[in-house]
Amino acid sequence: MGVALIDMADGHTYEYGARTKFVAASTAKILVAAAYYHLVESGSASLTAPLGGYVASFQIRQMVQYSNNESWALLRDAIGYQRLREYAASIGINYDPAVNLLSPAEMAGLLNLLYAGQLINKQHTAELLSFMQHTNYESLIPAAVPPDISVFHKYGWLNGNLHDASILVQGDRSFVFVIYTLGNYANGLPARTQVIHELTRIVVSALK
Repeated sequence: MGVALIDMADGHTYEYGARTKFVAASTAKILVAAAYYHLVESGSASLTAPLGGYVASFQIRQMVQYSNNESWALLRDAIGYQRLREYAASIGINYDPAVNLLSPAEMAGLLNLLYAGQLINKQHTAELLSFMQHTNYESLIPAAVPPDISVFHKYGWLNGNLHDASILVQGDRSFVFVIYTLGNYANGLPARTQVIHELTRIVVSALK
């Protein structure tokens, strides 16, 4: 298990447990979404471009809010693996989409830049954050957060990897909170879910 926490009041990244890279699973979809928005802002892509029978904006929402893997593949291909590597490098992340590895701290840094408005423009930031609310899987970090705290997150679940990467906001306080775990594919999921809930409650207590 690897945990990364950023208190946005000071911007420092605190790391606990494993600091190595994990298979990022679907949490990397946030990186892909940001990369596509970046291409739109630079004039190299369009949200209204046809993509897989729909338009690109539809595919971004499907990828982030509903974790649609077909949408993910379409957007990765539209960006191109080399441009995706270059975009990640431009924000300080060493990322190869062919293997999809990220550390909890790298994911936390990405979310910190996103929420601070330093990743993509204001309109695209708001849109992406809206997709990260009320997703199709709210059983990890969101399940341990009271309703008066806003949660923006992206979970990941692949083989033995169970992750959640979140931004927690209450008033003028905000934390980035990322948990990556690797363990037994099936039997270990309930125990790891419980640990994720316990750690989330500790972090949430600091927002009160």
